[in-house]
Amino acid sequence: MTTLLVASTGGHLAELHDLTPRLGVGERRWVTFDSPQSRSLLADEDVVFVPPATSRDLVGAVKDLVAARKMFRAERYERVISTGASVALAFFLPATQAGVPCTYIESATRTQGPSLTGRLAARVPRTRLYTQYPAWADDTWRYGGSIFDAFEAEPVAEPRPVRKVVVTLGTHERYTFPRLLNHLVTLLPPEWDVLWQVGSTVIDRMPPGARQQVPITEMRQALTEADVVISHAGVGSALAAMQAGKRALYVPRRRAFGEHVDDHQVEMARELEGRKLVVAREAEEVGLEDLAAAAAWSVRASPGVAPFRLASS
Repeated sequence: MTTLLVASTGGHLAELHDLTPRLGVGERRWVTFDSPQSRSLLADEDVVFVPPATSRDLVGAVKDLVAARKMFRAERYERVISTGASVALAFFLPATQAGVPCTYIESATRTQGPSLTGRLAARVPRTRLYTQYPAWADDTWRYGGSIFDAFEAEPVAEPRPVRKVVVTLGTHERYTFPRLLNHLVTLLPPEWDVLWQVGSTVIDRMPPGARQQVPITEMRQALTEADVVISHAGVGSALAAMQAGKRALYVPRRRAFGEHVDDHQVEMARELEGRKLVVAREAEEVGLEDLAAAAAWSVRASPGVAPFRLASS
């Protein structure tokens, strides 16, 4: 039978897509939102697009629940695996009612404990729960491994001068990052070649050529060609940079400035800097020397990465 792989677009989908080869999944069907990212990542996959639901979006979650119930009435599935967010619960509830086992893998951004979605998923009967951090694994949350186990950093033998930069601030519609964009517009020399993906962020002095969202194929090419990547501390952006061989300059959004719902990006930046996979800095602290430090290292795939350890049903 078919496994349903369920995730919101953005970092949740990027994580589940990268974890799938390590999950031992056979026949599968994806459930996500319709976006340039999902159409590119899942171009050759069996995909069902459901209504988008943003952070703590009750209306969107209810629409997804209706879509999920229709799917479970129409077909029997072997299991449901999700990395969140609210779309996970929309599918877990009818899946449980239909006797279909569910697995929730908490996002790698949650270094200290589960998210709101994770806490709610823990209340769904017979749902298996996984963390990517052994430090907070317990009788409820099993440790299965980390998405970042697949990467390791190494120094570049002959770093080249930084002249070509990709700036990606994420594409979340609700949360913007003007602190970082204002700082970078002043910091980066005008003669540098910079691709600006700014999402919904708007400032008085917008950089030339700034774009809300860059198509995935174009972004991948730009990341590969860049000397350095400057990114908000989102898991999807980190994965994209690592897959392109880059150690990003990684800047966390802060809840105090209304840049995100909480400070999980601060924790994410700390975790990845500890693995030497990014150079983490606060928005106002970023300097040209930090760009050079990021460019002096590369990231490569770790040989023989272990499977993500899901318990047998």
